[in-house]
Amino acid sequence: MNGEKKEEGGGFEIGLEDTSNGVVCRFPPEPSGFLHIGHAKAAMLNNYFAHEKYKGTLILRFDDTNPVKEKLEFQNAIIEDIALMGITPDRTTFTSDYFQELYDYCVQMIREGTAYADDTEQEEMRKQRMDGLPSKRRNTSPEENLNRFEEMKTGSEEGQRWCIRAKISVDDPNKALRDPVIYRCNPQPHHRTGTTWKIYPSYDLCCPIVDSIEGVTHALRTTEYKDRDAQYQWILKALRLRHVYNYDFNRLNFVHTVLSKRKLTKFVDSGMVKGWDDPRMPTVRGIRRRGCTMEALREFILKQGPSKNIVLLHWDVFWATNKKVIDQIAGRYTAIETTDSVPVKVIGAPKAPTTEMKDLHVKHDLGKKKVVISENVIIDQADAASFEQDEEITLMNWGNAIVRKISHSINPLHPNLVIGIEMELHLQGDVKKTKKKITWYALRFPPCQPFSFLLTAILMIH
Repeated sequence: MNGEKKEEGGGFEIGLEDTSNGVVCRFPPEPSGFLHIGHAKAAMLNNYFAHEKYKGTLILRFDDTNPVKEKLEFQNAIIEDIALMGITPDRTTFTSDYFQELYDYCVQMIREGTAYADDTEQEEMRKQRMDGLPSKRRNTSPEENLNRFEEMKTGSEEGQRWCIRAKISVDDPNKALRDPVIYRCNPQPHHRTGTTWKIYPSYDLCCPIVDSIEGVTHALRTTEYKDRDAQYQWILKALRLRHVYNYDFNRLNFVHTVLSKRKLTKFVDSGMVKGWDDPRMPTVRGIRRRGCTMEALREFILKQGPSKNIVLLHWDVFWATNKKVIDQIAGRYTAIETTDSVPVKVIGAPKAPTTEMKDLHVKHDLGKKKVVISENVIIDQADAASFEQDEEITLMNWGNAIVRKISHSINPLHPNLVIGIEMELHLQGDVKKTKKKITWYALRFPPCQPFSFLLTAILMIH
């Protein structure tokens, strides 16, 4: 079923549990990069349920527990992007605000025997978890585990060898429950807390604890966390914290599109793109530079809904949504690609160039524009190459014309290159019946050789 294309769209009647006493949702991005369109979906859906559907509370919480990847630059950019999307959180918080509480809860788990210190090498630990085998440190006494945790807290070389794991299961079919790591030692300074802490909790530990502390009622997140919902609930019960409901929605996936933050970071760091706002990037800033409106982004995302079904989306559907929005505000102007453009002699047109006022948009009242009409015009090579002898076509914003003569290049390397067209005006023709409706650009005097050089000069002074 992975990658299978389903109908693009979704509904909102998901029936969140126990909403009578209010709804509090949160959007918890990590400040390790710019928001991409997948993050935008999570932010907008949480905002929709918190503010619009249930008139509740939305928390923007920065999951800033990895000093290696996180930067103040990313944090500020996320705040700006959230505002651009029309989302106003009721509160902005940071997981780093709770480092002391998280440390205390980890100490509680160690004392109660629901967590232990482990120095198993990473590859060996991964293999043991896959094979359902216990670590040799699993049954170490709470006193020794606490001593190891205190060593980790100093950031010493010995402390960096150790981590803390939740003592859940060795061989549960759900591998997310196989004693996950919940604390690591990292002496690198944090962008908010500096060198105060040298141990940092994992997302899997922070998320349920901070959600419960901050009063979150419903934790909405993508289906990639589905297997970790049981882990989330286990931590709440182990620490006897207030219950929080989990709800998973499908991740936003596009064909031929990378949404992995790790891979997008590689593109930026390697110089393959010009930055996080490169128009080729699927970031909020990238698609904005490419012409996306925030209104269209919101409409598109909310249309998908919080369905759990795997949906593979196509960008043309996204841009069609955007076109509907900008269509009502964007005037229509004409541009012709100068490379290999084709000069056209229009029989029946005014000998001297004349100017007419035309609508900026045929469907919306956006004002007028000046259109020059002349017997000498240029058109795109692609349009010219598609013409057939005596075919009737439509010159947009002018009328119909019949193709009377097509001249091709005598260069044997480019025998299909069109170098000239003659067409005869047929203004009484029905524009609804023509298959080809093309753009054109009028010249103020006939072209001469070399045409491309002259054309550039004409367009620059026109």
